[in-house]
Amino acid sequence: MAKMHTRRKRKLGLAHNLSHKKRVKKDRPKTFKTEVSAKKYAEVKGIKNYELVNMKLGDKKKLKIVSKK
Repeated sequence: MAKMHTRRKRKLGLAHNLSHKKRVKKDRPKTFKTEVSAKKYAEVKGIKNYELVNMKLGDKKKLKIVSKK
């Protein structure tokens, strides 16, 4: 197989080595740096009953939206 250009590999989501196996990405939660941006996203998506959870320890903030049932 001929060598493929890096941009083309990125577009196709292929690995960096020559075997060209497709990369498998894990699903991650949508996170926000501020409460304002998280609340705005929840309003746009129509989430009414939710809670903001900090995913980082200490002073830093990385908030995710968890819907309450």
